[in-house]
Amino acid sequence: MAKTILIVDDSMSLRTTLGIALKSAGYDVVEAVDGRDGVSKLDGRKYNLIISDVNMPNMDGISFVKAAKAMSGYRFTPVLMLTTEGDATKMAEGKAAGVRAWVIKPFQPPALLDAVSKLVTA
Repeated sequence: MAKTILIVDDSMSLRTTLGIALKSAGYDVVEAVDGRDGVSKLDGRKYNLIISDVNMPNMDGISFVKAAKAMSGYRFTPVLMLTTEGDATKMAEGKAAGVRAWVIKPFQPPALLDAVSKLVTA
C-alpha cells in the first residue's frame, strides 16, 4: 500500500512539481492550498508525512504544524518544511512546534526524495 503525503503550500506550481516527483516515487499525494485548508484535510486519514511551506495566507505553516500536533491522530506524523524561509529564529520556532526537517527552496527533487524517504513513517 502506498504511503500518503500531505502537501500544504499556497503555490500551485510548487504543489504540482512536488506532486509529480512524489507520485513518480510511488507516494500518494493530497494537496492543500494553505494551512487552514491543510487542517481541513486532517480528517482522520493516515498521512505518513506532511510537507508544508511556512509563509502562506490564512494560516502560516508554523500555526498549521501546531494545530496538527494538537490533534491526537497527527501528533507523531513527521513534518518537513519546504520553504524559502532560512531565518534561524523561524527554524527554531518550527522545531519547537514539531518540525522534523527544514529544506530551503529551490530544491532538487532527488535530494528532497531522499529526505522524504528518511522521514516517512510506517
